[in-house]
Amino acid sequence: MDNWNDYLASLGARHSPDDTSQAADFGSALNVGQLAAGFVAVVNDLGLIAVSGADAASFLHNQLTNDVEHLPGDQARLAGYCTPKGRLQASFLMWRDAESIFLQLPRALQPALQKRLSMFVMRAKATLADAGGQVLLGIGGAAADAALRAHFTNVPAAPYSKLDSELGTLIRVADAFGAPRYQWLTTPATAAAVLPALRATLALGGNQAWELAAIHAGVPQITARTQEQFVPQMINFELLGAVNFKKGCYPGQEIVARSQYLGKLKRRAALATIAGAAAQAGDEVYAAADPGQPCGMVVNAAPNGDGGVDALVELKLAALEAGDIRLGAADGAPLAFLPMPYPLDPLEL
Repeated sequence: MDNWNDYLASLGARHSPDDTSQAADFGSALNVGQLAAGFVAVVNDLGLIAVSGADAASFLHNQLTNDVEHLPGDQARLAGYCTPKGRLQASFLMWRDAESIFLQLPRALQPALQKRLSMFVMRAKATLADAGGQVLLGIGGAAADAALRAHFTNVPAAPYSKLDSELGTLIRVADAFGAPRYQWLTTPATAAAVLPALRATLALGGNQAWELAAIHAGVPQITARTQEQFVPQMINFELLGAVNFKKGCYPGQEIVARSQYLGKLKRRAALATIAGAAAQAGDEVYAAADPGQPCGMVVNAAPNGDGGVDALVELKLAALEAGDIRLGAADGAPLAFLPMPYPLDPLEL
């Protein structure tokens, strides 16, 4: 990994003062146009938990919002982990191989979540371990397929499908900007070998580029500032296939199901751009028509490369319809809402 970090440093990556084992984000933020054309991002702010053992699938099936027991080896799925009150403590991208089920989540949340899940293993034959050590390359945009096909004979044909090869694991995640988006998990040696060729046709970015692309794909991620803030439907999780309403119980399942079937949910996550301002997950937003209380919260935000930020914002649907939403206060920076990549109407699951 040291040689890999040396290589990244030669490309202009900065090192984190808090974690010298990981190269920090690249300094320049990519904009939406660059992402849409094609990009490769070196992503190092995501952690990975491997859950192994004969009962790994059944254990996770009883903890997460999605079906784990019937997760095929050639697919990935989104899932959430809720409190007993139905509030999300974490969101995951999960997939499996012959030996383990993998849960990908923000690196900052991994130690506490891994410890908490381990507490509930009880007599189940399952162990949780840090599966770090690999390099994650995020690749997307119009030029992504051609760049990947220089290394892979085939690429996953649909969102949330995956393939494994001697080059690592390639997962197609939710599309953004009308083009596929992939994450490639591989060894540091392979990453260093393929990155020069990828950079020849793709803009080079880091964590900012990958998060901005996910925001435009409409895929939220729970962070430390938003833990226990949202029922899954408040951030469109069931629209993304991250909640299975036919599976058995899991923490918070009754509240999540009640929100779905009794029609009480009147909040969603929407895509917004905020010019000339900074924002981060957990910041509150206000409707000018009701300045006394917040109408929502920023779920994820990333610099958009044009002097502002783009964000997924959870808020009351009534406030979204009325318009004039502001960041931080009723007289704060205005939010300009953009079309979501999927309809906010309920889907048949």
